[in-house]
Amino acid sequence: MPVDRSFLPLNIAVLTVSDTRTEASDRSGQLLVDRLTEAGHHLAEKAIVPDNIYQIRAIVSQWIADNRVQVILTTGGTGLTGRDGTPEAIGPLLDKAIEGFGELFRWISYADIKTSTIQSRAIAGVANGTYLFCLPGSTGACQTAWDHILKDQLDARHRPCNFADLLPRLTEL
Repeated sequence: MPVDRSFLPLNIAVLTVSDTRTEASDRSGQLLVDRLTEAGHHLAEKAIVPDNIYQIRAIVSQWIADNRVQVILTTGGTGLTGRDGTPEAIGPLLDKAIEGFGELFRWISYADIKTSTIQSRAIAGVANGTYLFCLPGSTGACQTAWDHILKDQLDARHRPCNFADLLPRLTEL
């Protein structure tokens, strides 16, 4: 007999990593907020932080320690320039990496931006029972990640499996 699966709203925090964006000009962060709330999830927190490894870690560490935050989405700082340090800031905080996220993101992105997708260092992982997804700073990249990966994986109704179903078991020993 099929099990009735209900939607489980998650508490999601959004962090924009940028030296130049403000709340008024943060289109990528706002796109993620709009997408997650339209899907029925709750915005737990939203912040903008400069491209500084230690400032990124400070905010993300605070959210990882907050049991109310179940998912963290970052946008920006995943490129190759000297100021792009989001993967370096987040990587050491992860208990486990989700290697397939970055691989799938680049594969899907290839359809739109061809070989330019190789410049993305999008990463994901788990820390203290919290999912983290580090996305590029463009609105197109955030839309691709949400619409083609995160929308389904953060929905407990998605089959055959999803990240939402695993949340209670992330901290099992």
